[in-house]
Amino acid sequence: MTVATALLIRPAEDRDLSAIADIYAHHVLHGYASFETVPPDAAELGQRRAAIVAKGLPYLAAEIDGRIVGYAYAGPYRPRIAYRFAVEDSIYVASDAPRRGIGRALLAALIDDCTRQGYRQMVAVIGDTRNMGSIGLHAALGFRVVGTLPSIGFKHGRWVDSVFMQRPLGRGDGDLPAADPGSR
Repeated sequence: MTVATALLIRPAEDRDLSAIADIYAHHVLHGYASFETVPPDAAELGQRRAAIVAKGLPYLAAEIDGRIVGYAYAGPYRPRIAYRFAVEDSIYVASDAPRRGIGRALLAALIDDCTRQGYRQMVAVIGDTRNMGSIGLHAALGFRVVGTLPSIGFKHGRWVDSVFMQRPLGRGDGDLPAADPGSR
């Protein structure tokens, strides 16, 4: 008899950085989701995480039976002030744990957290038009394709597109915001 294990989505901690680095390294070295070509080490990822958390944005880990099987975070979409109500999501799942609902749980948690904080738009920049898993995941959670940059990157010996998807958070652009996100 197989015992179902519970998926825990929680804020990522320093102790998770080694596992996060391993997950990300696989995607850097073997996939197109990231346009990096050299995997950063755990220390560099720790600095990146600290910068996200310092802005009050979510940086989450997915855990099953004490093992980190994915992570996700929301960062500012762009640095200029007019973009302050928009965030960009990033989601990575362990290579041996696809199609188990991990990405969906992580993205749903990001959406909820960013909505609570007052953000109004979430953008996904998906590496590769062939990345149907990520495109499908985002579509299932309310994102729509808003554009594609053809052949914008070159990785693993071929040109790679970027697919832009977007979804409103909360009231989206249905009214004017009462306050900047994170100012409450």
